[in-house]
Amino acid sequence: MASKAISLGVGIPMIVVGALMAWLWAPAETDMQSTVEFVGSLIGILGVIFFISGLFYAKEQVVQ
Repeated sequence: MASKAISLGVGIPMIVVGALMAWLWAPAETDMQSTVEFVGSLIGILGVIFFISGLFYAKEQVVQ
């Protein structure tokens, strides 16, 4: 059972914010462009990790 709160509430907004930072804000910066690109990419990657972990989250313990 997936967790919509983790996937939709945390993962997707982090992906969107990271992409906006890397694509829109970084070209506007002159001094710290590479740093802003790195941080935006890092936020996006963490968003993907949160999104995937939300898909595999289950409250009940899986018993084999």
